[in-house]
Amino acid sequence: MTASEIEIVNASCPRGPFRAAIFDFDGTLSLLRRNWQDVMIPMMVDELAATGTRETREQLHAAVEDFVMRLNGRQTIYQMIQLTEEISRRGGKPQSPLEYKRRYHDLLWRQVGGRVEAVQTGRVPAEEMTVPGSRLLLTQLRDAGVTLYLASGTDLSYVQNELKTLELEGFFGPRVYGALDDYKKFSKAMVVAQIIEETGVPGEALVGFGDGFVEIQEVKKVGGLAIGVASNEETRQGVNDWKRNRLIQAGADVIIGDYRGIDELTRLMNLSPQNA
Repeated sequence: MTASEIEIVNASCPRGPFRAAIFDFDGTLSLLRRNWQDVMIPMMVDELAATGTRETREQLHAAVEDFVMRLNGRQTIYQMIQLTEEISRRGGKPQSPLEYKRRYHDLLWRQVGGRVEAVQTGRVPAEEMTVPGSRLLLTQLRDAGVTLYLASGTDLSYVQNELKTLELEGFFGPRVYGALDDYKKFSKAMVVAQIIEETGVPGEALVGFGDGFVEIQEVKKVGGLAIGVASNEETRQGVNDWKRNRLIQAGADVIIGDYRGIDELTRLMNLSPQNA
Protein backbone atom coordinates (compact mmCIF):
# COMPACT_ATOMS: atom_id res chain seq x y z
CA MET A 1 0.00 0.00 0.00
CA THR A 2 1.60 3.26 -1.14
CA ALA A 3 1.05 6.75 0.23
CA SER A 4 -1.39 7.58 -2.56
CA GLU A 5 -3.57 4.49 -2.07
CA ILE A 6 -6.51 3.93 0.20
CA GLU A 7 -7.51 0.59 1.62
CA ILE A 8 -11.23 -0.09 1.83
CA VAL A 9 -11.81 -2.43 4.76
CA ASN A 10 -15.60 -2.24 4.74
CA ALA A 11 -17.00 -2.25 1.20
CA SER A 12 -20.49 -1.40 2.46
CA CYS A 13 -19.38 1.76 4.31
CA PRO A 14 -21.34 5.00 3.90
CA ARG A 15 -20.40 6.85 0.71
CA GLY A 16 -21.94 10.24 1.39
CA PRO A 17 -22.75 12.88 0.63
CA PHE A 18 -21.44 14.07 4.00
CA ARG A 19 -22.47 17.20 5.84
CA ALA A 20 -20.08 17.17 8.81
CA ALA A 21 -16.56 15.89 9.46
CA ILE A 22 -14.77 15.37 12.75
CA PHE A 23 -10.98 15.22 12.94
CA ASP A 24 -8.60 14.08 15.60
CA PHE A 25 -5.53 16.34 15.78
CA ASP A 26 -2.23 14.71 16.74
CA GLY A 27 -1.16 12.19 14.12
CA THR A 28 -4.24 12.97 12.03
CA LEU A 29 -3.47 16.57 11.07
CA SER A 30 -0.56 17.66 13.25
CA LEU A 31 2.90 16.14 13.57
CA LEU A 32 4.08 18.62 16.19
CA ARG A 33 3.60 15.96 18.88
CA ARG A 34 4.86 13.09 16.80
CA ASN A 35 6.08 10.08 18.75
CA TRP A 36 4.55 11.36 21.98
CA GLN A 37 4.30 7.71 23.04
CA ASP A 38 8.10 7.55 23.15
CA VAL A 39 7.89 10.01 26.03
CA MET A 40 4.81 8.70 27.83
CA ILE A 41 5.62 4.99 27.80
CA PRO A 42 9.17 5.20 29.26
CA MET A 43 7.94 7.60 31.95
CA MET A 44 5.28 5.11 32.96
CA VAL A 45 7.67 2.16 32.82
CA ASP A 46 9.96 4.03 35.23
CA GLU A 47 7.07 4.55 37.64
CA LEU A 48 6.04 0.89 37.52
CA ALA A 49 9.62 -0.35 37.88
CA ALA A 50 9.97 1.79 41.01
CA THR A 51 7.28 -0.30 42.73
CA GLY A 52 9.75 -3.18 43.03
CA THR A 53 7.78 -5.44 40.71
CA ARG A 54 9.58 -8.54 39.48
CA GLU A 55 8.55 -7.81 35.90
CA THR A 56 11.32 -6.94 33.48
CA ARG A 57 11.35 -3.54 31.76
CA GLU A 58 10.43 -5.33 28.54
CA GLN A 59 7.37 -6.85 30.19
CA LEU A 60 6.41 -3.51 31.70
CA HIS A 61 6.88 -1.79 28.34
CA ALA A 62 4.53 -4.26 26.66
CA ALA A 63 1.89 -3.80 29.37
CA VAL A 64 2.12 -0.01 29.28
CA GLU A 65 2.11 0.17 25.49
CA ASP A 66 -1.07 -1.89 25.40
CA PHE A 67 -3.13 0.40 27.63
CA VAL A 68 -1.57 3.65 26.38
CA MET A 69 -2.45 2.91 22.78
CA ARG A 70 -5.83 1.40 23.66
CA LEU A 71 -6.73 4.68 25.34
CA ASN A 72 -5.22 6.78 22.53
CA GLY A 73 -7.74 9.40 21.46
CA ARG A 74 -9.23 9.83 24.90
CA GLN A 75 -8.02 12.63 27.13
CA THR A 76 -4.48 12.14 28.43
CA ILE A 77 -5.80 12.00 31.97
CA TYR A 78 -7.34 8.59 31.32
CA GLN A 79 -3.93 7.12 30.54
CA MET A 80 -2.68 8.62 33.79
CA ILE A 81 -5.63 7.20 35.72
CA GLN A 82 -4.72 3.79 34.34
CA LEU A 83 -1.11 4.36 35.42
CA THR A 84 -2.16 4.99 39.01
CA GLU A 85 -4.20 1.78 38.97
CA GLU A 86 -1.22 -0.17 37.62
CA ILE A 87 1.05 1.26 40.32
CA SER A 88 -1.45 0.36 43.05
CA ARG A 89 -1.83 -3.14 41.61
CA ARG A 90 1.90 -3.64 42.07
CA GLY A 91 1.87 -2.44 45.66
CA GLY A 92 3.03 1.10 45.02
CA LYS A 93 1.60 4.39 46.27
CA PRO A 94 0.74 6.52 43.26
CA GLN A 95 0.54 10.28 43.04
CA SER A 96 -2.56 11.85 41.54
CA PRO A 97 -3.31 11.32 37.85
CA LEU A 98 -3.13 15.09 37.35
CA GLU A 99 0.42 15.17 38.75
CA TYR A 100 1.52 12.45 36.34
CA LYS A 101 -0.16 14.32 33.50
CA ARG A 102 1.73 17.51 34.38
CA ARG A 103 5.00 15.62 34.54
CA TYR A 104 4.35 14.05 31.15
CA HIS A 105 3.49 17.42 29.59
CA ASP A 106 6.73 18.91 30.95
CA LEU A 107 8.78 16.07 29.44
CA LEU A 108 6.96 16.18 26.11
CA TRP A 109 7.22 19.94 25.79
CA ARG A 110 11.00 19.66 25.66
CA GLN A 111 10.45 18.24 22.17
CA VAL A 112 7.20 19.84 21.12
CA GLY A 113 8.14 23.34 22.26
CA GLY A 114 11.12 23.40 19.92
CA ARG A 115 9.00 22.28 16.97
CA VAL A 116 6.33 24.87 17.69
CA GLU A 117 8.93 27.63 17.95
CA ALA A 118 10.61 26.50 14.72
CA VAL A 119 7.32 26.83 12.82
CA GLN A 120 6.32 30.08 14.49
CA THR A 121 9.66 31.70 13.63
CA GLY A 122 9.57 30.43 10.05
CA ARG A 123 12.61 28.17 10.35
CA VAL A 124 10.43 25.15 9.50
CA PRO A 125 7.44 25.37 7.12
CA ALA A 126 4.11 24.49 8.73
CA GLU A 127 3.58 21.93 5.97
CA GLU A 128 6.49 19.86 7.31
CA MET A 129 4.70 19.49 10.63
CA THR A 130 1.37 18.37 9.18
CA VAL A 131 0.20 15.06 7.76
CA PRO A 132 0.75 15.41 3.98
CA GLY A 133 -2.29 16.67 2.10
CA SER A 134 -4.11 17.94 5.20
CA ARG A 135 -4.69 21.47 3.97
CA LEU A 136 -5.96 20.34 0.57
CA LEU A 137 -8.40 17.87 2.13
CA LEU A 138 -9.72 20.45 4.60
CA THR A 139 -10.12 22.94 1.75
CA GLN A 140 -12.05 20.50 -0.41
CA LEU A 141 -14.31 19.47 2.46
CA ARG A 142 -15.04 23.09 3.33
CA ASP A 143 -15.68 24.03 -0.29
CA ALA A 144 -18.13 21.13 -0.55
CA GLY A 145 -20.15 22.60 2.30
CA VAL A 146 -19.00 20.11 4.93
CA THR A 147 -18.84 21.61 8.43
CA LEU A 148 -15.53 20.77 10.09
CA TYR A 149 -15.00 19.89 13.76
CA LEU A 150 -11.83 19.06 15.64
CA ALA A 151 -11.73 17.01 18.84
CA SER A 152 -8.47 16.07 20.55
CA GLY A 153 -7.47 14.25 23.71
CA THR A 154 -4.70 16.83 24.15
CA ASP A 155 -5.43 19.80 26.43
CA LEU A 156 -7.54 22.42 24.66
CA SER A 157 -5.07 25.26 25.25
CA TYR A 158 -2.29 23.30 23.51
CA VAL A 159 -4.58 22.31 20.65
CA GLN A 160 -5.67 25.88 19.99
CA ASN A 161 -2.09 27.15 20.01
CA GLU A 162 -0.77 24.38 17.77
CA LEU A 163 -3.70 24.61 15.37
CA LYS A 164 -2.91 28.31 14.97
CA THR A 165 0.80 27.54 14.58
CA LEU A 166 -0.02 25.24 11.65
CA GLU A 167 -2.36 27.91 10.21
CA LEU A 168 -5.32 25.53 10.18
CA GLU A 169 -7.57 27.30 12.69
CA GLY A 170 -9.62 29.00 9.98
CA PHE A 171 -11.08 25.69 8.82
CA PHE A 172 -12.66 24.98 12.21
CA GLY A 173 -13.52 28.35 13.72
CA PRO A 174 -15.02 27.84 17.20
CA ARG A 175 -15.62 24.12 16.60
CA VAL A 176 -12.43 23.02 18.35
CA TYR A 177 -12.58 20.76 21.40
CA GLY A 178 -9.90 19.36 23.66
CA ALA A 179 -9.16 18.00 27.11
CA LEU A 180 -10.21 20.04 30.14
CA ASP A 181 -9.03 19.99 33.75
CA ASP A 182 -12.56 18.88 34.60
CA TYR A 183 -12.14 15.88 32.31
CA LYS A 184 -15.71 14.65 32.69
CA LYS A 185 -16.94 17.69 30.75
CA PHE A 186 -15.33 16.57 27.50
CA SER A 187 -15.21 13.43 25.42
CA LYS A 188 -15.27 12.67 21.73
CA ALA A 189 -18.56 10.89 22.24
CA MET A 190 -19.98 14.16 23.60
CA VAL A 191 -18.75 16.07 20.56
CA VAL A 192 -20.26 13.55 18.14
CA ALA A 193 -23.58 13.73 20.01
CA GLN A 194 -23.42 17.53 19.96
CA ILE A 195 -22.83 17.61 16.20
CA ILE A 196 -25.87 15.45 15.58
CA GLU A 197 -28.08 17.32 18.04
CA GLU A 198 -27.13 20.87 17.04
CA THR A 199 -26.97 20.42 13.28
CA GLY A 200 -29.53 17.69 12.71
CA VAL A 201 -26.95 15.83 10.63
CA PRO A 202 -27.78 12.10 10.65
CA GLY A 203 -25.01 9.74 11.67
CA GLU A 204 -24.54 8.39 8.16
CA ALA A 205 -23.76 11.94 6.94
CA LEU A 206 -20.83 12.22 9.36
CA VAL A 207 -17.27 11.29 8.40
CA GLY A 208 -14.51 10.95 10.97
CA PHE A 209 -10.74 10.97 10.57
CA GLY A 210 -8.39 9.69 13.25
CA ASP A 211 -5.36 7.60 14.14
CA GLY A 212 -6.72 6.30 17.45
CA PHE A 213 -9.32 3.87 18.72
CA VAL A 214 -11.76 6.34 20.22
CA GLU A 215 -12.72 8.55 17.29
CA ILE A 216 -13.13 5.51 15.04
CA GLN A 217 -15.43 3.78 17.51
CA GLU A 218 -17.56 6.85 18.21
CA VAL A 219 -18.15 7.60 14.52
CA LYS A 220 -19.08 3.97 13.86
CA LYS A 221 -21.55 3.98 16.76
CA VAL A 222 -23.67 6.57 14.97
CA GLY A 223 -23.35 4.93 11.54
CA GLY A 224 -20.83 7.30 10.00
CA LEU A 225 -17.80 6.73 7.78
CA ALA A 226 -14.67 6.08 9.87
CA ILE A 227 -11.39 6.77 8.10
CA GLY A 228 -8.36 5.43 9.94
CA VAL A 229 -5.25 7.55 9.41
CA ALA A 230 -2.35 5.13 9.90
CA SER A 231 0.20 7.90 9.50
CA ASN A 232 3.91 7.27 9.70
CA GLU A 233 4.67 10.33 11.77
CA GLU A 234 8.46 10.14 11.56
CA THR A 235 8.92 9.69 7.81
CA ARG A 236 5.68 11.32 6.57
CA GLN A 237 5.56 8.49 4.04
CA GLY A 238 3.53 5.30 3.77
CA VAL A 239 1.51 3.44 6.39
CA ASN A 240 2.34 2.59 9.98
CA ASP A 241 1.41 -1.10 10.13
CA TRP A 242 0.93 -1.12 13.89
CA LYS A 243 -1.55 1.77 13.63
CA ARG A 244 -3.26 0.11 10.68
CA ASN A 245 -3.91 -3.10 12.59
CA ARG A 246 -5.23 -1.25 15.64
CA LEU A 247 -7.49 0.98 13.53
CA ILE A 248 -8.97 -2.03 11.76
CA GLN A 249 -9.62 -3.61 15.17
CA ALA A 250 -11.41 -0.41 16.19
CA GLY A 251 -13.73 -0.72 13.18
CA ALA A 252 -12.24 1.64 10.59
CA ASP A 253 -14.00 1.47 7.24
CA VAL A 254 -11.03 2.85 5.32
CA ILE A 255 -7.29 3.02 5.98
CA ILE A 256 -4.99 5.71 4.59
CA GLY A 257 -1.42 6.71 5.40
CA ASP A 258 -2.00 10.38 4.65
CA TYR A 259 -4.08 12.51 2.29
CA ARG A 260 -1.94 12.28 -0.83
CA GLY A 261 -4.56 10.08 -2.48
CA ILE A 262 -7.02 12.96 -2.34
CA ASP A 263 -8.76 12.19 -5.64
CA GLU A 264 -9.61 8.62 -4.70
CA LEU A 265 -10.62 9.71 -1.22
CA THR A 266 -12.97 12.45 -2.43
CA ARG A 267 -14.57 10.04 -4.92
CA LEU A 268 -15.17 7.60 -2.09
CA MET A 269 -16.89 10.33 -0.09
CA ASN A 270 -18.93 11.57 -3.08
CA LEU A 271 -17.38 14.95 -2.41
CA SER A 272 -18.03 17.81 -4.79
CA PRO A 273 -18.89 21.52 -4.58
CA GLN A 274 -22.48 20.54 -5.42
CA ASN A 275 -22.79 19.15 -1.86
CA ALA A 276 -22.79 22.69 -0.53
